Amino acid sequence: MTTRWVLHVDLDQFIAAVEVLRRPELRGVPVVVGGDGDPAKRGVVATASYEAREYGVQSGLPLRTAARRCPEAVFLPVDREAYEAVSAEVMAVLRELCPETEVMGWDEAFLAVRTDDPESFARQIQDRVLAATGLACSVGIGENRLQAKLATGFGKPAGVYRLTFRNWFEVLGDQPASALWGIGTKTAAKLAGLGIHTVRQLATADVAPVAARFGPTTGPWLVLTARGIGSDEVSADPYVPRSRSREVTFQQDLTDWGEVRAQVRRIAGQVTADVVAERRPAVRIVVKVRYRPFFTSTHGVPLPEPSSDQAVIEQGAAAALEKFTDRRPVRLLGVRAEFAAAG
Repeated sequence: MTTRWVLHVDLDQFIAAVEVLRRPELRGVPVVVGGDGDPAKRGVVATASYEAREYGVQSGLPLRTAARRCPEAVFLPVDREAYEAVSAEVMAVLRELCPETEVMGWDEAFLAVRTDDPESFARQIQDRVLAATGLACSVGIGENRLQAKLATGFGKPAGVYRLTFRNWFEVLGDQPASALWGIGTKTAAKLAGLGIHTVRQLATADVAPVAARFGPTTGPWLVLTARGIGSDEVSADPYVPRSRSREVTFQQDLTDWGEVRAQVRRIAGQVTADVVAERRPAVRIVVKVRYRPFFTSTHGVPLPEPSSDQAVIEQGAAAALEKFTDRRPVRLLGVRAEFAAAG
């Protein structure tokens, strides 16, 4: 009987790679994609090519900072439609190879594969994606989604890596807890407060104090994650976005809170159009505020009932905005409408 594996396919430097395909002369050149492509204006990096990353340019970095770190970089505007079209081609290839493909976004997917040679299947994926689109991808192999996802990072760029229970602690045991999928810097800092710094320490920790610190659900989940235990379910259902959002970066800081309210209302109206197009009502509205110089905060509110009505969504955004007490100058505003969980 063949073994069932979970594979994680991740397109390497996806957005930058798509731009290089359209502009072959940029191959080998530092490329930064973000905003309207003008580093003199406010905006953030959507993605950077590997050449740009060598200069410390990463996603989320202000474009102006990216330009200072890598002045020879080529800056390009975000072209969402182009990325969606190429992503659709890639996912079609994956589904041809494996019906059990779960799309996770533009540039990644999980596959459930029955084979005695997962590395060979992974290389077949890479060859087919490259032939169809010209894009390179990395493939992680695991016994569950957690292992496959983390394995991909060890395979980049354009490589294949297997991470299982057999080599889990050999590979990750001495790594910081933040190396685990789902554990960010804040959670890692709280774990450090319990004397837990590495994956191995978390895996062997007494669950009781971890649960006392993080709660009866999250605490045990953290320990299980450190042991490499996770779901192996892969759904072939069509990809369904969890939310729709819009953001605006202002070239001049907003200092009048009345203007901030007006802009949030305007952005909420744009998000409403996205919600209506999605044909699913929103259940929660989140507002994002980035203050000068670059401090970001979010607040959200649940809607009284699921709704696609613009007035309701605008009211939700207004209520979320009122949770902000800081009145410092604002450089970015965003509104996100979240949908009910599928199923």
